[in-house]
Amino acid sequence: MDNPASVAWPRLPISRLRNAQAALLTLALHGLVLALLLANWPVEKPPAPSINTISMQLLSLPPPVPVVEVPPTVPVVAPTPEVRVPVEPQVEPRLAQQNLEQAALARKRVEQKRLEQERQRLAHQRQEQARQEQQEREQAQQRQDAEQLAAQQRQQAADAAAEQARQAQAAASRQYLPIAKQAPTYPQRALDKGIEGECTVSYTVNAQGRVEQPEVVGACHPLFIRPSLAAAQSFRYQPRVIDGRAVAVPNVKNTFNYRIE
Repeated sequence: MDNPASVAWPRLPISRLRNAQAALLTLALHGLVLALLLANWPVEKPPAPSINTISMQLLSLPPPVPVVEVPPTVPVVAPTPEVRVPVEPQVEPRLAQQNLEQAALARKRVEQKRLEQERQRLAHQRQEQARQEQQEREQAQQRQDAEQLAAQQRQQAADAAAEQARQAQAAASRQYLPIAKQAPTYPQRALDKGIEGECTVSYTVNAQGRVEQPEVVGACHPLFIRPSLAAAQSFRYQPRVIDGRAVAVPNVKNTFNYRIE
């Protein structure tokens, strides 16, 4: 009998191999029981066989837990830090002096710049304050000018109203005023004798402004009576007006002075 050719079976997992082995073992047991039954089977009609029940149970085993190999823990040793001692550089005295001078110069420049900025800020602040003060003065001057202008306008309006009232009153009531007066003639006899003196004449100014009823009052040289009355009779007046009506003015007096120059 020839040997069967070798077959390359694929490798199965251990769990499946175990399950397959259990199944093969079960089938082999079933085959063996079946062969025993056939070998002892009688030719004669056997009596009614007793039925034997074989209970089989297929067990499924859980897959084995894989064992994980944990490598041994290797202690980690921290490296020792290398301590370096700072080495102070060797600086030449002249170079150190130059560095100090440059640092002092830089500080001085910074301070000067700060002072300059502070001066500029103060100057700008003063200019702004002066501008505000100038603006306030201009506004105050404008207000004062406006008030003065308003006061002048009020005064002008008051003066105009007073003038209108005066003109209205003058139109309604007016005093008599002389329009024309002529000096009397010096008497020749008084000149020849060198006589001087004065003479007062009383009269009435009528509604037409003419002189009525002139007469001498007080002491008067006889030589001066006639020329004084004649001069007073020639006077002309603006008549007095009361409530818009011209009226006569009595007891008007005029004194004539006679002097030889």
